[in-house]
Amino acid sequence: MNALMGTETAVGSYHEGMPWNTVERVILNRRSVRSFRQEPLPDAMIRRILEAGRFAPSAGNMQPWRFIVVKNRALLAEMERDAVRIVKFFMFFLDYTRGSFLRRFIASINAKVMMRVLPNELHPAPFALMVQIAQGKTPVFHSAPTLLLLLEDRRGVSSPPTDIGICGQNMVIAAHSLGAGTCWIGLIKVLMYLPKWRKRFGVKFPYSLNVCIALGWPKPKADGPATREVQRVEWFDEAGLDPRIEEQGE
Repeated sequence: MNALMGTETAVGSYHEGMPWNTVERVILNRRSVRSFRQEPLPDAMIRRILEAGRFAPSAGNMQPWRFIVVKNRALLAEMERDAVRIVKFFMFFLDYTRGSFLRRFIASINAKVMMRVLPNELHPAPFALMVQIAQGKTPVFHSAPTLLLLLEDRRGVSSPPTDIGICGQNMVIAAHSLGAGTCWIGLIKVLMYLPKWRKRFGVKFPYSLNVCIALGWPKPKADGPATREVQRVEWFDEAGLDPRIEEQGE
């Protein structure tokens, strides 16, 4: 990370020991934002962010996505209310952290079963978040003035979810480069339990809605590298057939 302190270098060139270039700095300094100003982004700026997503690579160039921009305040408020309502419903049966002993016992059994059925959705991190939402301690969509919905076309080649991730990351990086803040929100999928939202957003086969991006002007300054784990990387190079192990990071 020391290279972040150096003089910026041009994109499209490399020499040993050079500092990060503009693109690398945007990637390294980007942070998820969960507090937004209510002043909306200009539509022209949102279009530029969408364009970054449109130009993302995808398997077979199938581009298995569809974009929806939501910036209507009344609609955003309705989405927040319904999402909270659904989370509260689920947590009534799954939250084993409060209530009587009998209730906690039954909820713990329910939670263990559902965590096996939905291990990603009910991983400890999102589970703890849903507990906070159900208790009214945190919002679902972070009061963002704009939501970018990324619909996945399941007819895509190979792994459409991977393509959606690449597409969304293009948008996130572009947004940060323009001074906006973003946050990935997977809990948008809870709205799909209500037919009215599937109808409102036209979510029917072959499309599914599993993720959205909260977008807006960040309220706090959030630039700067976040802590990341040091990765042990195996290199198979000319040194031999056995891998050479390096630690990536500081």
